[in-house]
Amino acid sequence: QVQLVESGGGLVQAGGSLRLSCAASGRTFRGYAMGWFRQAPGKEREFVAVIAGSGGSTYYADSMKGRLTISRDNAKNTLYLQMNSLKPEDTAVYYCAAGPSFSVTPREYSIWGQGTQVTVSS
Repeated sequence: QVQLVESGGGLVQAGGSLRLSCAASGRTFRGYAMGWFRQAPGKEREFVAVIAGSGGSTYYADSMKGRLTISRDNAKNTLYLQMNSLKPEDTAVYYCAAGPSFSVTPREYSIWGQGTQVTVSS
């Protein structure tokens, strides 16, 4: 079974950029759709972006569309999320997740990383 470890979070000023990474163990990484989700204090976990196992299809949350690029390197078993023009409201813990289908719903994902904190200052 795949295990996931996120990295790349941190403190950034509004308008700045961050690149999150999610390293996966296991030989079946390419068989999973991979999603990014985020959760701010006191709020429910929400969808950010998803990419198909082949990398050929992507989909983004409307709230962040145009500021994100999700990508994956199946040879390196790594998922990425490039975030640009960050806003204070993007502050949250960001999680990567693996699942069998291309979905925006957290419950469709069975494998989760521990999360990485992103803080955007104004």
